Amino acid sequence: MNIAIIGNGNIGSGLAGAIAKTSHDVTAYARDADLAAAVRGADLVILATPYGAAAGLAGKADFKGKVVVDLSNPITEDFSGLQVGHDSSAAEEIAKLLPGASVVKGFNTIFAQHYAGGMKVGGAPIQTFVAADDDAAKKMVMSLATDMGLEAVDAGPLKNARYLEPLGFLNIQFGYVLGKGTEIAPVWRHA
Repeated sequence: MNIAIIGNGNIGSGLAGAIAKTSHDVTAYARDADLAAAVRGADLVILATPYGAAAGLAGKADFKGKVVVDLSNPITEDFSGLQVGHDSSAAEEIAKLLPGASVVKGFNTIFAQHYAGGMKVGGAPIQTFVAADDDAAKKMVMSLATDMGLEAVDAGPLKNARYLEPLGFLNIQFGYVLGKGTEIAPVWRHA
């Protein structure tokens, strides 16, 4: 699979490094790169940008027919809360900006530092929660996550991003504000 990551900051470059260890082809692009060509040649596009950048990306490339992964957490600039929530999510708003794309929520609860490590916490694979309305797109992203060494958890329809994004915010609060560090990750235990 050919994967284009839009955003080459800590998350984008870390994710690109982790995906490069799989059998997939991956390239991370800066937000100001030639996005039209990057998106056109990709089977899967990962938006590794802040939520606010999505609106600017929508007009720079044709995302119709593409699987697009949103891994943003729509956090306010002062880290005091979420910009979107309760009756929508960043992922749902991005889906509105990209008509014809299959938007998937995933990877939003994983700190960038994990991508350079073994994708494990306490010896167990880190979970990533994947939500989408398009089952084939969801399976594609879950398969990629598994190839990377993560445990992919089906989180239902895209509207469940309304719950995954607050979980991402809580993870950031635990990691940075409450001093638990970035070697943590949320986990949903099951028998």
